[in-house]
Amino acid sequence: MSDVRAEQASTTEEPAGGESVFTVIVAAAANLGIALAKAVAGVISGSSAMLSEAAHSFADTVTELLLLTSLKRSEKPADEEHPLGYGGERYVWALLAAVATFVGGAVFSLYDGIHTLVAGEDLGDPLVSYLVLAVAFVLEGFSLRTALRQARGEAARTGAPLRRYLRRTPDTAVKAVVLEDSAALAGLLFAAGGLLGGQLTGSGVWDGIASLCIGGLLLWVAWVLGRSNAELLVGRPLPQQVRAEIRELLLGVEHVEAVLELTTLVQGPREALVAAKVDFRDASTAAQIEWACEDAARRLRERFPSVRRVYLDPTPGFAQRRSEGLNPW
Repeated sequence: MSDVRAEQASTTEEPAGGESVFTVIVAAAANLGIALAKAVAGVISGSSAMLSEAAHSFADTVTELLLLTSLKRSEKPADEEHPLGYGGERYVWALLAAVATFVGGAVFSLYDGIHTLVAGEDLGDPLVSYLVLAVAFVLEGFSLRTALRQARGEAARTGAPLRRYLRRTPDTAVKAVVLEDSAALAGLLFAAGGLLGGQLTGSGVWDGIASLCIGGLLLWVAWVLGRSNAELLVGRPLPQQVRAEIRELLLGVEHVEAVLELTTLVQGPREALVAAKVDFRDASTAAQIEWACEDAARRLRERFPSVRRVYLDPTPGFAQRRSEGLNPW
C-alpha cells in the first residue's frame, strides 16, 4: 500500500518543479566548492582517498548539471515534432548523470585505490585534509537536508514512508540528490578513516581501502539511479490501485458498459497518459459517445491532475464481436 501511495504522488499533486530545481542548484554549488577543496587537500596530503573524494565531488557536480538540464528540457511544451511532449528527456539526462557518477567517480576511485595498494603512497600532512573533510561534511549535510526536506514533504502528502517514496517516486532528480549526498557523507567518513588509519600506522593501505570503499559506494549509487531511470524510459504504468480507480471512474461514465483494455504510462513526475478500449452501449448515438468521452476525460483530470492525455477508443464488446462473426480480439 505504501508503494502505491509513493508513486501516487505523480498523479495527485500539482507540479513542484521549482522546488526540485532549487534542490539541485544547492547540491551543485556545494559539490563544486567541495571538489576544489578536496583536490587541493589531496595533493598536499598525498592521500588517495582525498583524491577519490575530489573525483566523487566533481562527478556529483557534473551529475547535478545534467539533472538541471533534464529539468529544464523536460519543461518544454509539446509541439508538432514531439506531440507527447519532452517529459522523457528528464530520464535521458538523468540516466547520463548516473553514467557520469559511474565513470567520473567510481572508476577513478577504484583505480586509485588499487594503485595505492599495489604501489603504496607517501603520506603528507593530513591536517588540511581533516579541515576540508569537516567543512565538506557541513556543506554536504546542508545540501542533503534541503533534498530531504523536499522529499519528506512529498512523502507526507502521499502518506508514504520516506524510504518507499524515494524508491518509487518518478522525480528522479530529488532521488539522485538524496542518494548522492548520502553517499557523499558516507564517503567523507571513509576518507577520514583512511587518513586516520594511515596516520596511526604509517601505512597507505588504509587510504587505499578507503578509496575502494568510496568506489564501491559510487558503483551502488550509479546502479540504483541508472536502473530507476531506465525503468521510466522503457515505460512504467501507474500503480495498480490507481489503474483500478481509473477503471471504476470510466465505468461510472454514462453510456459506458465495459472497459476492455486499459493502458497507463508515467511520462514524468507529474505527467501521465491514459488510453483505453471502451465498450459503449449499442443504443448510444455518435454524439452521446463523443460527449461521454469528453466527460470521462474531464473526470480523470479532476481526480488525477497530472493525467494530461486521455485517449478512449470505442470498441465492440466480446459478445457483440462474436454475434457478428468477428475475432473476439
